[in-house]
Amino acid sequence: MKAETRNSAAAAAVLLSLCAVPFLAGKFTAYLTMRIMLLGIFAVGYNLLLGQTGLLSFGHGAFYAAGAYGLGLLGVHVSTHPLLGVAAGVAAAVLLALLVGYLCVRHTEIYFAMLTLAFGMMAFSFFWNAREITGGDDGLIGIVRAPVSLFGGIDIPIGKDGQFYFFVLFFFALSMWAAHRIRQSPFGLALAGIRENARRSEFAGVPVRRYRLAVFVLSGAFAGLAGSLEALLESNARPFMAHWTHSAEPVLVSLLGGLSSLAGPLVGGAIFVAMREIIQRFTENWMLWFGIVLLVIILGFRGGVMGTLSGLFRKAAAPGEG
Repeated sequence: MKAETRNSAAAAAVLLSLCAVPFLAGKFTAYLTMRIMLLGIFAVGYNLLLGQTGLLSFGHGAFYAAGAYGLGLLGVHVSTHPLLGVAAGVAAAVLLALLVGYLCVRHTEIYFAMLTLAFGMMAFSFFWNAREITGGDDGLIGIVRAPVSLFGGIDIPIGKDGQFYFFVLFFFALSMWAAHRIRQSPFGLALAGIRENARRSEFAGVPVRRYRLAVFVLSGAFAGLAGSLEALLESNARPFMAHWTHSAEPVLVSLLGGLSSLAGPLVGGAIFVAMREIIQRFTENWMLWFGIVLLVIILGFRGGVMGTLSGLFRKAAAPGEG
């Protein structure tokens, strides 16, 4: 009970801090915070697959790009309504994840990882070469942030970055709540059982392949949501959203922040974006320095930043509990 109260208080404090950013910080800080929230949505959904289920995918950039192009194509050809666009982006990512996941979850470990990598690069090739549909290497441009129309008469503008910030914050908070509920549900506990021992879970009556497919599609939906929001933020969709290097980002931030908790990918995402922005001011080889930091954390701090902090907190609290 104490842990739940502490976690709820921490979540409320983080939410209030995020609400204050546009009023207290500059435009660039607000923009970086939006990038962190988008990466957080991507990484938290991905961690349902990796941290909760133990499946390593290198193809989630494809679902991220599907979300961006789904929103972009709807916005350019049919309707500019942001909510319809986000729904179209998530639907496109879910359909692609269902197709790829159906073929991939029959395998595990390195075979699963390589299959997702292959499908991811196929998606990247499609977005790059289908110029008539996706704009090719130029990307899909002309995506606008139209007002959010509700109930036929209420228009909420999101054209300015300060307005769009709260649109992103709404979906960020919704995603965190959904990921928390999934992790705590019987479905989430079954996924953890599959991660620990898939054969024993199967003997216990858990349909392992269906559960793996379900969580694969769920994580694809999170990726599609993040991609569609980035398309609105940057007003374009690009083929490199589907590249394997982009697929590696949620893996890196999950390892950096920690795989075992909901907050791990969020902390890892914040560190990842902050480090990239700071190091890029001094050198273009920011991945070299990021690799060194990641190496130190993985070798010296098992469980990532959050795992290390949790261990220190438990050690500090132990004398009092005894």
